[in-house]
Amino acid sequence: MKKEKLSLEKWIKDADARNITLAEFCLEESAKELNTANIAVMAKMKEVLEVMHASIETGLSGVKSHSGLTGGDSKILAEYKGNALLGKICYDAMTYAIAVGEANASMGRIVAAPTAGASGVLPGVLFALKKHHEFSDIDLESGLVVAGSIGKVIGNRASLAGATGGCQAECGSAAAMAAGAVVSMMGGTNKQVGTAVAIVFKNILGLVCDPVAGLVEVPCIKRNGSCAVQALVAAQMALAGVESFIPADEAIDAMKRVGDQLPCALRETAGGGMATSPTALEWAEKYFGK
Repeated sequence: MKKEKLSLEKWIKDADARNITLAEFCLEESAKELNTANIAVMAKMKEVLEVMHASIETGLSGVKSHSGLTGGDSKILAEYKGNALLGKICYDAMTYAIAVGEANASMGRIVAAPTAGASGVLPGVLFALKKHHEFSDIDLESGLVVAGSIGKVIGNRASLAGATGGCQAECGSAAAMAAGAVVSMMGGTNKQVGTAVAIVFKNILGLVCDPVAGLVEVPCIKRNGSCAVQALVAAQMALAGVESFIPADEAIDAMKRVGDQLPCALRETAGGGMATSPTALEWAEKYFGK
């Protein structure tokens, strides 16, 4: 018998029917699935947050990747004193997200959220919010539970892997997870959480996975920064009352269909996109020639 797919829309309706927040619903479901207590789930989220924070600090220190291809950009951004085009939250989210990507490329410890290549988006957004909205660790832990639950639905209905669905499935999923967490933490309705998820995928649909030389560095790290901002954009729209014509589940399903249609060259094989630009190919030849 065909197993029924997980549904974010159903979870939202179930939470509304019980007059509880999606965060409360997701915490209960996570504890039930893991056969543990709510407090144990939150304790695990605390550990995850500690690793995320440490990875941001690692990146901001100016670390370089082993290949020498990337590193130091988050430090540059953090020290920049020029004209500000972005608001402070967006700027910090972008900076922190890139920092985690650089920590990952330097073989530092990170949290795959949902993957190593997309590991900067969620911590970038969460810690920028903590800085500017004075959220407590418990608030962030609750946001992580929501984000993880959204990621679980995406993984069940579609994919979280660039090799399967392109970068829309990695950085796109990370942005959707972060957007939903933000709406939840900011006191948005359960429906608005789903709206934010749907808006992210509508905005990022079709993003290819094209790592230069097959390394998770270019353009992956900077995409983490831009997708952190995408998450905040979607969350802001949802919180303001903007609705999505396409429901969250259908947006996730659309992402899967697009991923299935992407040619192999655009799914983490370094066979297309930025990976086959002249500069990328020249660098790869020199690097692997060593």
